[in-house]
Amino acid sequence: MTRKEFCGALAGGTVLLLFAGCGGGGGGGGGGGGGTTTCGASIESNHLYGAHTLVIAKTDLDSTVDKVYNIQGMADHNHTVTLTVAMLGQLKAGSSVMVTSTTTASATEPLHSHVVTVSCP
Repeated sequence: MTRKEFCGALAGGTVLLLFAGCGGGGGGGGGGGGGTTTCGASIESNHLYGAHTLVIAKTDLDSTVDKVYNIQGMADHNHTVTLTVAMLGQLKAGSSVMVTSTTTASATEPLHSHVVTVSCP
């Protein structure tokens, strides 16, 4: 079983927590590199058989520019979320942040977005 398959198997519910080592290829637009942190992300209204995921690199918490992340995961469509420099600083300080994804439709889902809550212990 690959890491991607394992992480996809974790996505059977409406909330997905990411642990170090999960993910792969989801950090578009500046969200990649540097290894993952143990930040957890809950994604509201996540899809049962194609859950979106969010992976945040440790180095991103020190970013001086906003970061855009793809959260497609195992879903058949993509959304992005943007974490501002201020939000990344809040995460680094131990607070949680809430952000709404872009709005997207797919062949199986109507136009929708997701509220993503991120926290880093």
